[in-house]
Amino acid sequence: MRCQSSVALLRRAIAAVLLAACAGCASAGQSAPASGVSVAAAQPAATAPSTELPNRADSLKFLVFGDFGTGERPQYELGAQMSTLYGRFPFQMVALVGDNLYGSQRPQDFRTKFEVPYKPLLDAGVKFYASLGNHDGREQRYYKLFNMDGKLYYSYKAPKQDVRFIALETTYLVPEQIKWLEEELKSAREEWKIVYFHHPLYSSGGTHGSDLKLRETLEPLFVKYGVSVVFSGHDHIYERMRPQNGIQYFVTGSGGKLRPGDYRRGQPFSARIVDNVQVFFAGEIFNDEMVFNVISRTGRVMDSGVITRRQGS
Repeated sequence: MRCQSSVALLRRAIAAVLLAACAGCASAGQSAPASGVSVAAAQPAATAPSTELPNRADSLKFLVFGDFGTGERPQYELGAQMSTLYGRFPFQMVALVGDNLYGSQRPQDFRTKFEVPYKPLLDAGVKFYASLGNHDGREQRYYKLFNMDGKLYYSYKAPKQDVRFIALETTYLVPEQIKWLEEELKSAREEWKIVYFHHPLYSSGGTHGSDLKLRETLEPLFVKYGVSVVFSGHDHIYERMRPQNGIQYFVTGSGGKLRPGDYRRGQPFSARIVDNVQVFFAGEIFNDEMVFNVISRTGRVMDSGVITRRQGS
């Protein structure tokens, strides 16, 4: 009964969310975003057929995105697509890779840049788990709807399947956090270990790109302790890497802000780039497999695939 009422609520709320977004854009003097979509592939091969989300009853269903808190129309449109997806794919949680709010961060900004665009999901009980980016005030860790419990870095077991998520704070990666991370990875008994944070270890982004110092510090721990998947943001593109040292990396930094064309072509680690449409990552974990779809604000599946967890983690 709860699932049916939640879905009905979502369907009624989607139209209201879009109307509010358009009204907000008009009052702020913003023009409607261009509808063109650019997809850049690391190889000039034809786009592979999309892999459908299995939507199993006992799977872990979740979203990932970041760099989103603009309060502008594209963010609201992407939020509406998330609500539409929830109606047929009821995900339990959302991991946020940082830059949750741009500009001012007053109570009314938390409303217009977070609570309103994702209201149908919040009303349905979907939990958002934030990490902080370089644009985020440290006090965001006390914001109840980010579920950080006052911590700059933390971990939690997913509500379904054998999965542990670890959220890091990479703007100030102090030695205490690195020590905590190693202990957390070492003691975790879940089969899946998924880490997310703001600054990417691998990225073709032109503005930022790969953070080599961070990679030198973190990747040996990820390899040693069996991390399977890593999400980050910071560069305002979507990018899927070729597996690096057995780990699948993603950049999911186009939840609101975009930099079309801002990427370096021909990076050997890059497998797929979407650079000028907002997208979010939808994942489904069941036993040893994660199926994923990357969905745009226009509802198109821009990337998809299947990831097998690292063994012996």
